[in-house]
Amino acid sequence: MTKPLTLLLGALVMLLLLVSPIDCSRKLRKRRPHPIRHKPGHVAKGHKPSAPGARARAHRNHTATHSPAIYGSGRWLSGAGATYYGAPNGDGSDGGACGYQTAVGKQPFDSMIAAGSTLLYRGGEGCGACYEVKCTSNAACSGQPATILITDQSPGGLFPGEVAHFDMSGTAMGAMAKPGLADKLRAGGVLRIQYRRVPCKYTGVEIAFKVDQGANPFYFDVLIEFEDDDGDLSAVELMEAGSHTWTPMSHNWGAMWRLNNGRKLNAPFALRLTSDSGRVLIANNAIPAAWKPGKTYRSLVNYP
Repeated sequence: MTKPLTLLLGALVMLLLLVSPIDCSRKLRKRRPHPIRHKPGHVAKGHKPSAPGARARAHRNHTATHSPAIYGSGRWLSGAGATYYGAPNGDGSDGGACGYQTAVGKQPFDSMIAAGSTLLYRGGEGCGACYEVKCTSNAACSGQPATILITDQSPGGLFPGEVAHFDMSGTAMGAMAKPGLADKLRAGGVLRIQYRRVPCKYTGVEIAFKVDQGANPFYFDVLIEFEDDDGDLSAVELMEAGSHTWTPMSHNWGAMWRLNNGRKLNAPFALRLTSDSGRVLIANNAIPAAWKPGKTYRSLVNYP
């Protein structure tokens, strides 16, 4: 009995191995890559959507790349959401994650600003981009477009079903309403809107360069604002006095660009700007020899 029993047990073991779910040749699941995370500087203090009933966004998307759903060919795009933050008729923030500070409430921005979700903010390189927005999803919507620009990063991810999100200033949100119904529109919670990328137009305003308070002869850091046309920049280069070479600057955060190559820089500086669509503009002697940290220098040029 012992030998037949042993043979039977051996056969059972072989059968179990054949049908076992353990399969050394099975395909391993691909690990999902971690999203690229960017440090955008600071998000405006206390920046939260003010729309009643607004809740935390469902997820975050930290990739800072161009998206066909956002950079269209001038046609209206759907699938975006909008809330507002700050005072009902206010500026929204003091500049937030782009570094524009109090400029958002002054000409030419005039409080018509928004904090953009990740694919709009683009790690800060979307700062200054202009969009037309309009809504028909609420009875208070006028259906007429209003022009806004990105000056901040929207906290959190997207609401379900959104491809992009605009956290607008109260002023910008109200601009989409029928006359006298701005407050009703702002009380409408999360709105569904249409949007499209448009050229920025700052009539009579030249590009400004605001030197950061922490800049010194060995570390140059500058905020660039009021660029016509694309409104945002993909590259900035600096040429020192007595040189014929353009040195690439690094994107710091928001609309800030820096250069620290380990040696004293020789001012005055010329700056060469490359816009989002690849257009190049040179501002000669943009920063004078006796430049000071915290001071703003106006150029004599802008994109045509």
